[in-house]
Amino acid sequence: MSLTVLKSAAPSPRRDPIVSAEVVRLAAPARPMVAGRLATLGKGLAVAIVPPALVLVLLLGLWEMLCASPGATLPPPSTIWSEARELIVDPFFVYGPQDIGLGWRVLTSLQRVAVGFGLAAVIGVGLGVTVGQSVWAMRGLDPIFQVLRTVPPLAWLPIALAAFRDSNPSAIFVIFITAIWPIIINTAVGVRNIPQDYRNVAQVLRLNPLEFFWKIMLPAAAPYIFTGLRIGIGLSWLAIVAAEMLTGGVGIGFFIWDAWNSSRLSDIIVALAYIGVVGFILDRLVAGIGAFATRGTQAA
Repeated sequence: MSLTVLKSAAPSPRRDPIVSAEVVRLAAPARPMVAGRLATLGKGLAVAIVPPALVLVLLLGLWEMLCASPGATLPPPSTIWSEARELIVDPFFVYGPQDIGLGWRVLTSLQRVAVGFGLAAVIGVGLGVTVGQSVWAMRGLDPIFQVLRTVPPLAWLPIALAAFRDSNPSAIFVIFITAIWPIIINTAVGVRNIPQDYRNVAQVLRLNPLEFFWKIMLPAAAPYIFTGLRIGIGLSWLAIVAAEMLTGGVGIGFFIWDAWNSSRLSDIIVALAYIGVVGFILDRLVAGIGAFATRGTQAA
């Protein structure tokens, strides 16, 4: 009985009309990826910028209060702004051979740093690899390096002037001799600390010395090398400022010495701010290159 009812109730496929179904598009859930990324970026910038900015404002306010009295020996920030405003807002003016903005002076100093530090990086890494690879080279050269690295940078300047008879190569030599020691020492330490397993793999693969250098030694020692390079670039920037005070020219160091002789304290303070900012940028630049080059590697 139930089977008969089911069969009679079943629709015939030839009599059913074709019903068109309406497609309903469901709204995709909101995915604010761009907004989220912007919010994360803005938060990161705020964390990196706001605290130093607040500290700077507090320091400037304290400086203004302490040096605003008539008997103060240093000018307050308001006086520095009024006296050295042109140096701050227009660092690239040119009014004469020696009357140029601090931007041009910094670029002149950076050119010397680039040459001296570049030579120190190439020769320092090469000597560091030699000292780190050879026990005899380490015993013979490491004590000499340890003694020479303690000589103050400006102590080399008279020797450089006597040898080159010119201020520009003398300043470059001072940069070179100042930056090379941390590069040599850190590179040698990095090469000596290469795990023995890496050396065993190189022997199994029968790598020649050049292949071992590029594929094993350089990646393994890279964190140490870039640590030496960061120290070296900082010392180079310190050395060029000190050397230019004595050798003259149009660099930032000579500008500070000339401003001191002319009793322009405001100009000196502005130049010090330029030196600090440029030194920070140089350190961050080398650190960024090192982070990119050493990604995936760790110091042993």
